[in-house]
Amino acid sequence: MPRKLAAGNWKMNGLAASLDALHTLADRHVDASVDVLICPPATLISACMNLPISVGGQDCHANASGAHTGDISAEMLADAGAKAVLTGHSERRADHGETDAQVAAKSLAAYRAGLRAIICIGETLGQRDAGTTLDIIDGQLAGSVPDTATATNTVIAYEPVWAIGTGKVPTLDQIAEVHAHIRMRLETRFADGSDFTLLYGGSVKGSNAAEIFAVPHVNGALVGGASLKADDFSPIIAALENA
Repeated sequence: MPRKLAAGNWKMNGLAASLDALHTLADRHVDASVDVLICPPATLISACMNLPISVGGQDCHANASGAHTGDISAEMLADAGAKAVLTGHSERRADHGETDAQVAAKSLAAYRAGLRAIICIGETLGQRDAGTTLDIIDGQLAGSVPDTATATNTVIAYEPVWAIGTGKVPTLDQIAEVHAHIRMRLETRFADGSDFTLLYGGSVKGSNAAEIFAVPHVNGALVGGASLKADDFSPIIAALENA
């Protein structure tokens, strides 16, 4: 069975004082049925080492080392204490022009370093309106997910780009359609495809988390802004614990 996972992406937010929120979460949620992961800025990863919450990176370079000023390798993330790394987040695809091939290369780097790759896929509003959502998902799954992916080293996060940070949320039927399609593609391609953890990401809040987690094949969430504050993220984790 897929493991339940509540993952928080702090993006370019957070200073040392922000770690108080993680202490609060750790005190509130010690539930073996739900994994909690926070992806803070790389500057804070080492500072999270003593917390009973897993920590991940927000991005990594495909190479292990080299003349890549400002980049960080998967090995560096692992050395700092990270257990996972986001690859292919929509903001990286949009702001930095990352291709599916680059996302796959970064995911392979994650495997090389012993990290779990959380591979993000999703359509824009224009693609949704054009009725090409499942085609986009198929292309991103084929191009971004390496052939060596397993349910142990990979999580797939579906994040409709048009719902991230906008307050807009797809209907439950829309979420169900895409997650069922992803599951079907994974089961067709991988022997353990039924065991991959599938996350939904896109304006998940405490007020809508329970109904989203009731959707088949939704095994957790990739949460942005709501993960910065314990009082906002905690209800989402609690909803997943009770799902």
